[in-house]
Amino acid sequence: MPWRGAEYKGEFPSLGWTVGEWIEELCVIPDGDRAGEPYRLTDEMWEFLAHYYRLKPEAQAGQRAPAFAYRRAQLVRPQKWGKGPFSASLICAEAVGPVLFDGWDAEGEPVGRPWPTPLIQIAANSEDQTANVYAALQPMIELGPLADLIPDTGDTRINLPGGGRIDPVTSRARTRLGQRVTFVVQDETGLWTVASGMVAVAETQRRGLAGMGGRSIETTNSWDPSEDSVAQRTYESRVRDIYRDHRLADARLDYRLKRDRKKIHRAVYGDSAKKPGGWVDLDAIEAEAAELAERDLAQAERFFGNRVVSGTGTWLERPVWDTLAEPRPTPPPGTRIVLGFDGSDLDDWSAFRAETLDGYQWTPTYSSLRLPTIWDPREWGGQVPRLEVAAALDELMRTFDVVRLYCDPPYWETEIDEWADRYGDRVVRWATYRIAQMHAAAERLLTDVTKGGTGFRHDGCQATSAHIGNARRAARPGDRYVLRKASTAQKIDVAVVSILVHEAAGDAVAAGLARTDPESTVVVMR
Repeated sequence: MPWRGAEYKGEFPSLGWTVGEWIEELCVIPDGDRAGEPYRLTDEMWEFLAHYYRLKPEAQAGQRAPAFAYRRAQLVRPQKWGKGPFSASLICAEAVGPVLFDGWDAEGEPVGRPWPTPLIQIAANSEDQTANVYAALQPMIELGPLADLIPDTGDTRINLPGGGRIDPVTSRARTRLGQRVTFVVQDETGLWTVASGMVAVAETQRRGLAGMGGRSIETTNSWDPSEDSVAQRTYESRVRDIYRDHRLADARLDYRLKRDRKKIHRAVYGDSAKKPGGWVDLDAIEAEAAELAERDLAQAERFFGNRVVSGTGTWLERPVWDTLAEPRPTPPPGTRIVLGFDGSDLDDWSAFRAETLDGYQWTPTYSSLRLPTIWDPREWGGQVPRLEVAAALDELMRTFDVVRLYCDPPYWETEIDEWADRYGDRVVRWATYRIAQMHAAAERLLTDVTKGGTGFRHDGCQATSAHIGNARRAARPGDRYVLRKASTAQKIDVAVVSILVHEAAGDAVAAGLARTDPESTVVVMR
């Protein structure tokens, strides 16, 4: 018979409850004072199992991966939470436990069975890293009832009944990475990058899993979004058949403050720190986090606070930018302003930002609908609406006394030529690929935001704030930098526009255009 149907709101069929009971019956604590005692799952772990082994109500016996709602999963937790032993318990279940869907019983409950010949890999970017899981896996088997089911546990491979095995692998194990595997634990994928060769490892393993109808789990600390890691790609992917479990604390808590840091730790360590039964000492975590934060706040926040924050390379911290947010009514028509524009076509965003000559910056609107002058091509059928952009600019030019418009020319050369013909020398081509000029302009805005005393304020535009937070320094010769994205998916276009318009404002003031009767209209180009 099919699944019996939900007995309460939100219920779904899952083999996770069966797998969890199997783990608690046969797996043991691998180390410490309680080594050899039964391994008990926390509520968080039960929730993860329920989702990872969630079944489609229409699943049919004999299906493998297609029976499950999720093809793979990602578990993001701080250091010492217990990702290694939990991963080991899942490997044990995938080795000899009831993890394959085998139909519904007479009462409409799911039934599981073991893989006939499981081939399991523990993947990490180094042998030391694979040991985090493997060192928990061996004693979990050898110290408990599983020793009778899995008697051959070597230091480099575990042989399974039926000819299966468990292998630890790194990017150097080229011959094994292409194997048709049934289950893979990818450990600390926040460290898996293109440069390390681990992005290719992840992709190769997933192809091997697809061939067998197998599935995988990523376990990781939070990642540095400037590194474009496998963990980040998984988290940002729009694919729906990935289960993501990333426990976070209130984003308003400041990790630099001890009282807030403790609240963050209590939230992200969850059940692992609850007494009785919890194994994490939050006082010890606080001591380690506080020491690390003194020399590398971002790393401490990632490792112990479970937050996705940038390490080196951040241009302007988003919270610092946000402190200068001061939403105001739109300046009245006729106000003397400058504009900045950066345009794209199919992928990146296009936007205008405006700034008064006394230092207030905002995203203007256009039309009676007060639409923001920011265009994400995904919202326009995949391409920026160029006629709409031109119409918005025309409205801004008619509404305000625009004395400068700085435009980044790539992709928009023809339109910028047309704007120059129409609006005259107020339209200035300002190429952001010029290293010296872009570095100086980025430094001007950075200084005026971080040093204070200039009176600079902005409207708190959320898109601008997000793009500011995504921007990273890319070093160039001569102690200069330009800006780059933290990742392909994270845009910085409106941050670039903010730099352009602020540079236009500074140049306009220097040219005397802040006065109502300017003595000079010469543009000062840096």
